[in-house]
Amino acid sequence: MAEIRCFHFTGYKPCFLSKVCDRRHCSSFREIKENILVVHLGALGAVLRSTALLPALKRKHPHSRLVWLTDAPAQFLLQGNPFIDEVICSKDLQHHPLTALQYSSVYCIDKSLQALRLCQEFQSQRQFGFIEDPVSGGVLPATGAARELWKIGLSDHMKFFENQKTEIQLVHEALELGAYLRENYVLQLSGLEQRESDQRREGWKDASNQILVGLNVGCSTAIPYKKLSVSGHRELVDSISKEFRDDVRVVLLGGREDQDRALEIAKGKDVVVSPMNLGLRDGLCSVNACDLILTGDSLGLHMGVALKKWVVAWFGPTCAHEIDLYDRGVKILSQAPCGPCWKRVCEKELMCYDQVSFDAMIDGIRRGLEWKFSSSKQPSPETCT
Repeated sequence: MAEIRCFHFTGYKPCFLSKVCDRRHCSSFREIKENILVVHLGALGAVLRSTALLPALKRKHPHSRLVWLTDAPAQFLLQGNPFIDEVICSKDLQHHPLTALQYSSVYCIDKSLQALRLCQEFQSQRQFGFIEDPVSGGVLPATGAARELWKIGLSDHMKFFENQKTEIQLVHEALELGAYLRENYVLQLSGLEQRESDQRREGWKDASNQILVGLNVGCSTAIPYKKLSVSGHRELVDSISKEFRDDVRVVLLGGREDQDRALEIAKGKDVVVSPMNLGLRDGLCSVNACDLILTGDSLGLHMGVALKKWVVAWFGPTCAHEIDLYDRGVKILSQAPCGPCWKRVCEKELMCYDQVSFDAMIDGIRRGLEWKFSSSKQPSPETCT
């Protein structure tokens, strides 16, 4: 009897893993009982963070095909993920064969009308997370479990001061994924990427025992105040060099849009400027080559967390309590009295990024060095300075 409920079943010939479609004679049989869909379009750091939900999703749906719908270029952050069976880019959705399948559950993480309307392209029995109100066109919680996350989004006071849960815990609970186990992001480098990372690490060091501190100099354009000024970055490089001398070397990290900025920061400094124009996967290689990551609340932070680096993260306009460093880092708060604010435009003369303590950053690096060389590698608690 043909195994029609196998993940590899085509219906017109044996799959490429076996010469006969029979579980008794096939070591690659994988039972599939349902299809589930995750809809998370952006932003890049949030998409990477949401991979922490995947183990719980697979526990809830153990015999499922898991499809993830996202916006380009986030698909590169999901590449090779062992929990994801198919990734669809929203730009390729029209007439995509996977839209013809029946889905038992759709998990919409984004609170956006674009995401909610894309959900309607799929036949589903139940939706978790968020739905669209048919009268107002606004976003509503799909079930009672999502109401807390929904309400927090509607109140700055709740979001900034009352809520103390991380964003990933709130989303986990909103999607009804069972007990929250605080599982790490899921990101897998290929063998080729790991080798490239190792080669960069050795090439960037002046000495075999030198520590590489990756300094993320960029952020998305949505909230441009998540990065220091050029002069601030140059001053920070000087502070790191003065404190650690030849024991540490700074590697400047960033994306394509940060390349010119990085070159300006690097002028006259003994730093490495990593490749910034080769895409997200190449950026992961550079982050992985570093021992510690120093960053604002941006994609670089989430890459560092995903790759299990020690992360020294500073926060100005955004909420530090929403981010989980998984006991591998410290959080440093700007002393600006107006934060967090989540403003995309600010006209203050003294910006929040000008009020972040470099001494606290240096101390965070020092603690990271202690963590790295600790024989027990016991978790160090996160602190906000």
